Amino acid sequence: MKSIVAVVTATLLGSAVAAPPEPPTQVIEKRAAPTVTISSGSIVGVNRIATEAFNGIPFAQPPVGPLRLKPPVKLNSSLGVFDATGIAPACPQFLADSDSNEFLAKVIDTITGLPFFQHALKITEDCLTVNVIRPKGTKAGDKLPVLFWIFGGGFELGWSSMYDGGPLVSNAINMGKPYVFVAINYRVGGFGFMPGKEILADGSANLGHLDQRMGLEWVADNIEAFGGDPDKVTIWGESAGAISVFNQMTLYDGDNTYKGKPLFRGAIMNSGSIIPADPVDCPKGQEIYDAVVAKAGCAGASDTLACLRQLPYDEFIEAANSVPAILSYNSVALSYLPRPDGKVLTKSADVLVRERKYAAVPMIVGDQEDEGTLFSLFQFNITSTEKLVSYLGEIFFHGASKKQLQALVNTYSPSIMAGSPFGSGIFNEIYPGFKRLAAILGDVVFTLTRRVFLEVATTVNPDVPAWSYLASYDQGTPILGTFHGSDLLQVFYGILPNYASKSIQSYYANFVYNQDPNDASGGTSAKSKIAENWPRWTGKERKLINFFANRNGYLKDDFRSESANFIASNADALHV
Repeated sequence: MKSIVAVVTATLLGSAVAAPPEPPTQVIEKRAAPTVTISSGSIVGVNRIATEAFNGIPFAQPPVGPLRLKPPVKLNSSLGVFDATGIAPACPQFLADSDSNEFLAKVIDTITGLPFFQHALKITEDCLTVNVIRPKGTKAGDKLPVLFWIFGGGFELGWSSMYDGGPLVSNAINMGKPYVFVAINYRVGGFGFMPGKEILADGSANLGHLDQRMGLEWVADNIEAFGGDPDKVTIWGESAGAISVFNQMTLYDGDNTYKGKPLFRGAIMNSGSIIPADPVDCPKGQEIYDAVVAKAGCAGASDTLACLRQLPYDEFIEAANSVPAILSYNSVALSYLPRPDGKVLTKSADVLVRERKYAAVPMIVGDQEDEGTLFSLFQFNITSTEKLVSYLGEIFFHGASKKQLQALVNTYSPSIMAGSPFGSGIFNEIYPGFKRLAAILGDVVFTLTRRVFLEVATTVNPDVPAWSYLASYDQGTPILGTFHGSDLLQVFYGILPNYASKSIQSYYANFVYNQDPNDASGGTSAKSKIAENWPRWTGKERKLINFFANRNGYLKDDFRSESANFIASNADALHV
């Protein structure tokens, strides 16, 4: 079990370190530090072998004191000469329920509370920054396309410096498709996605999404000085980052313009798309807010929200982190997540798609084969159909009837031959019902919800191209299979530089340039042309590309169709 816990923790924390630096294959010649002048000051970066990096550039005023739990406010002061050579600080993290009696939660809470951990990540509320990485020698006016990265972590953890885009940019250069990489820091957990009627009345919902939007506006205002093209921005995210990508498409009913121009022209979503959700002031959301207020000692205050803002940092984070976390029995029934607020995110994402209220841009959206295994490790008492139905009703879908949940569960065979990790036969059933629960959570939150989303999107906007995939490159991994987050190792970090990693990065580079993963034109060469054509996903041709470690294949997107049909027909009851 210890090895499983290690895998889970490392995956969700992104190994708790930045991505591996560019390999020291040559001596870096001594040269002046790259400097870029923008309206707020001179940004001094750091030289690398093939790239130049500018880290931790503030784009908003520190969200502290009266600005805690408030929408971000644009920076209006001069940065002067800003040192962007270090590591960007992380926003406050929510890794484990501080009040939980679960063993894993206690271990993680203890570790993350250590001064070493806090110092290593430079955790601070003053964390709204962007990182920019560009090819060496890039200058203002070069007009390179921009890839804007939004990290994942269940809206409860994660930070920009976990993801060093240097190797990605280096590989893109080698493929003849140089681009500028931008990573955004945004508030997570109770700092970024606090629910409750008090939050709604204050106009302070979905702050993490507003942070992301302000980061995109910073790119529109400043990226040209770094050699990027503000008219050629592709937004990309994984997990909660992918959900954020789609929510950026839906904010303000699909208005993604700023100063009369679109903030982005394409979208890539890895393991995430729509999350049907109840409003900010729904009973579950209010329960979370009230629990935080009680833990903070603010229950008797005349203005509980003002009380939370006035708390010392240590007391507020202790209270905010006292509710169930993602690494718990509650799993992906998250305490903190984006919820409709009637203004920024006007309705649930599934409704906005149906109503065509989203910025319809070319997109790539896909999943890992075994999305649910990682989130099904801690529910050892869910050993029967009856208990599984009760679990889903009590923890996840409060609006669904027992009859509906029974029908959903019955679309999944209780046989361990059928569950996830898929194709693993009689193996990997670590407790009775594990593989069945993993299949359900993976499909309802990620894989089949993706298909339902594509069915609607290609119906209401048939002329907007979409490509989809299923990743199977980690088949055979004990217990987890090709688990949620596998793509971070394969695609982002490139730790396994195999066929899958190289081909996916090539497809993405083509997409960043041409909004088509098959179009290798432009850039400095056409090296990024891949042998296999990636077919468009349409209402008629529902074809996925299937990524394996040593090859690419094709797959018809009709697996587990009974379950998918149930999800599509009962979407309104499956709000979290």
